Amino acid sequence: MSNPHIGVKDGRLAACPQSPNCVSTQAEDESKQMSPLPFHGGLNETKKLVKELIHQMDRTSLEDDSENYLHVIVTSKILKFKDDVEFYFDETGQVVHFRSASRTGYSDFGVNRKRMESFSESYDRARAKGGQS
Repeated sequence: MSNPHIGVKDGRLAACPQSPNCVSTQAEDESKQMSPLPFHGGLNETKKLVKELIHQMDRTSLEDDSENYLHVIVTSKILKFKDDVEFYFDETGQVVHFRSASRTGYSDFGVNRKRMESFSESYDRARAKGGQS
């Protein structure tokens, strides 16, 4: 991949930058931390559920779909800024790690955190219903 901030290396997504426009389940900075999502069954069931929820999100484009990884680009409605959202399916830990980061600018006014909080809530609701989103 040409962008060094995209992808999984040694079981980790890229670290968030110093700017406040990123959240990650693997962030060391508490202000950027979020909790990973527990698997819903095995890898295939979990990935299927995540993809269903991604397709329900507005202005998204699935850019990379490999065995344990998804990369999605979300485009803002008015200014057309692009954010990168990544999911790493950690089979050993049975969790889904994610990272959501703005490509440009400094502050995102909490957009990445709100997006992933909403995604996490949708994921939890779908899991409670047996995987039907």
